Amino acid sequence: MTNDSPEPRSHRTSLALPPVIRVVDSHTGGEPTRVIIEHGPDLGEGPLELRRERFCSEFDHFRRAVILEPRGSDVLVGALPVPPHDPSCSLGVIFFNNAGYLGMCGHGMIGLLVTLAHLGRIQPGAHQVETPVGIVRTVLESRHQATIINVPSYRAAAGVTLLVEGVGPVVGDIAWGGNWFFLVRECGEPVTWENLPRLQWLADQIQATLDRQGVTAPGGQRIDHVELFGTAGDVDADSRNFVRCPGGAYDRSPCGTGTSAKLACLAADGTLQPGSVWRQASIIGSVFSARYQWSGDHIVPEITGQAFVTGEQLLRFDPDDPFQYGIQT
Repeated sequence: MTNDSPEPRSHRTSLALPPVIRVVDSHTGGEPTRVIIEHGPDLGEGPLELRRERFCSEFDHFRRAVILEPRGSDVLVGALPVPPHDPSCSLGVIFFNNAGYLGMCGHGMIGLLVTLAHLGRIQPGAHQVETPVGIVRTVLESRHQATIINVPSYRAAAGVTLLVEGVGPVVGDIAWGGNWFFLVRECGEPVTWENLPRLQWLADQIQATLDRQGVTAPGGQRIDHVELFGTAGDVDADSRNFVRCPGGAYDRSPCGTGTSAKLACLAADGTLQPGSVWRQASIIGSVFSARYQWSGDHIVPEITGQAFVTGEQLLRFDPDDPFQYGIQT
């Protein structure tokens, strides 16, 4: 590159990165998780919500470097294990992706447990894990399978109608499952792999409409996940979903927080009884098994899925690399 060539879109900063960062990668139902094992940022002590804020304000260059291309991809979710603030918990974790930071991540939690077991850091059995949105009880059942008892979930609004440009009226529910979702039970499109481009376009349009029209969750919080539902087809499940995540990628897994939000809607409608199993399939056909119990006017979802370790590596960072902080478009 000559001296008069344009600067690449690397967003150079003076913030330093470790020379190497050790990670372990896994997938849960097809959705990847990257767990930071060594040389993650020191976020100090205190409640995880505050440590997540510090991650965002002081170490966002770390998130970008680990998640974005050329070392990562838009679909990748990162997990940073941290010491818990609550003494009843075995550990804490902060999840992040290509767009920012997540409250909770169901597939990521299952991937984290399987990864820690792979490393010999936890044994099968019960473990409480602290997140920025609350404590998640978990059970590592085997080297590949785990159950998460998620944070209390609920439906905040039912039958919300959006006038989506190029589509017309779209009706959905607003629900919390650890993240905020707009759930559309009848999207007018086949929820199939073959129809993926159309589903991506539709979910993008719905997200844009939510943002443009100022449709928010209680307290003005942004609804940053869109979930479309259809029949399960040839998969042994109750339905199949397509989930648009923050940053525009779609979830390859059935989405743990999205399935929790779905259970909240089914419970509110009275169409699924406490303890009954709901099998949620993803757009690629992977399945989570789910059930719930009432806790006051919220539900406590229980999600079971499988994860598999796919690799262990050292991510290397050279100060001379114009893309050490990731490619940002």
